[in-house]
Amino acid sequence: MERHVQPADWIEVVGWFSLAVAFASALVILADIVLGGHRQKMWIMNVVYPVTALYWGPVALWFYFTRGRRTSKPLVEEQGMPDSDKLPQWDVQSKAISHCGAGCTLGDIGAEWLVYAASLTLAGKALYADFALDFAFAWILGILFQYFTIVPMRNIGRLKGVWAAVKADTLSIIAFQVGLFLGMWLYQEVIFSPGLPKTSAAYWMLMQVSMVLGFFTAWPVNAWLVRTGWKEKM
Repeated sequence: MERHVQPADWIEVVGWFSLAVAFASALVILADIVLGGHRQKMWIMNVVYPVTALYWGPVALWFYFTRGRRTSKPLVEEQGMPDSDKLPQWDVQSKAISHCGAGCTLGDIGAEWLVYAASLTLAGKALYADFALDFAFAWILGILFQYFTIVPMRNIGRLKGVWAAVKADTLSIIAFQVGLFLGMWLYQEVIFSPGLPKTSAAYWMLMQVSMVLGFFTAWPVNAWLVRTGWKEKM
């Protein structure tokens, strides 16, 4: 079993606070969608917005209520769908990245706990097993999320939809994971070497930070994907 560093008490407190705020933000979004009747015109966004809040916290909450809620069914029926060509680029880019980001988030959570539960290692290190499974799970879920965006917007068949989703999100997921893995490596191998235990709040708080870093490393790639038409403007 690998050795770990137990974080200082104050770091754990900050970690629990960060996780609590993020979960509260996700629950508020979910409640507005399900209980408030603001289900998204594109159903996959009902999952994307609350999942994004798991690492962006109040920032995702603000984005949802100021930008994302506008594409809910009641508002679309009342005001029509927003013209994506007239939206600010940061709005379009954020939504584009959020698809692969949501897939990466859910994939990483599942993969991390699988590595922990099964005591998996790669080249003698659990971190490398994390990298391998995180990427595999994130790619599968990211492609799935993108599929349910592209197919209804382009009205294409299943096989074409799968290929379009692979083209649209593979580079995005790679770029997102570069930032995420860099963050994980820094806090597990440099700052808190030989690594924080996955059972600590500090570990998952720093995962949140790493995912935010991944969001920004995915930004240039997504700008290109949207510009070339491989990803849809929303």
